[in-house]
Amino acid sequence: MDAGSRNDADEAEREIVTTRVFDAPRELVFAAFKDPQHISNWWGPNGFTTTTYEMDVRPGGQWLFTMHGPDGTDHPNRVRYTEVRAPELLAYDHDAGADRPDFEPFKVWVTFETEDGKTRVTLRLLAATRERRDWMAKFGAIEGAHQTLARLAAHLLQSEGKTS
Repeated sequence: MDAGSRNDADEAEREIVTTRVFDAPRELVFAAFKDPQHISNWWGPNGFTTTTYEMDVRPGGQWLFTMHGPDGTDHPNRVRYTEVRAPELLAYDHDAGADRPDFEPFKVWVTFETEDGKTRVTLRLLAATRERRDWMAKFGAIEGAHQTLARLAAHLLQSEGKTS
């Protein structure tokens, strides 16, 4: 499915959308999402760290990682890429891996658009049900996405040798 299309009328009630504009070229922002050396430095909400075990960014490839919470809790994650169009789109199914079959998977589209020399990133998460989307929002997915993109902004500044 295309990042902008709708399959049914209730998708809007099942999605979480977060957008941020970065003062960086689209190719650099896209690279920060597909390079394990970069993404492990910024992925996750404030206070979290990320350990990447495998990252193969291509359709059919996967990213296996653990997010380590500030309270010491480990959160295993698995991303299975369904579409990759460099430097404009990453689409994937997100779950917790084979060890957590109880985890409800969700779909994600990350789009990268050039805008006045900057890059607009839009994260679109689609849950299976409205109830699951509401649970994810209550759990902190919206604020976590904003914090994650803020951490990316700081990482990009550091990567380009800029200061705030």
